[in-house]
Amino acid sequence: MPKYSSSPRPLPSEGFARLPQVLEVLGLGKTCFLAGVKSGRFPAPLKLGPRITVWRVEDIREFIASVSREGG
Repeated sequence: MPKYSSSPRPLPSEGFARLPQVLEVLGLGKTCFLAGVKSGRFPAPLKLGPRITVWRVEDIREFIASVSREGG
């Protein structure tokens, strides 16, 4: 029996999400997403520690809503 589920994990209603969960929700690859963060297209991350980078769920949801409003 597999240890991990292959079904996508939805974003929590509030709080933070790590990179793999953000990529899964947006359907993007790591390189594409991080280039978009660098250019300002995607929300900026927060550093919680030297090796802990997260994104605010509210920022990701707002980005998805803005893309939906603009039509892609």
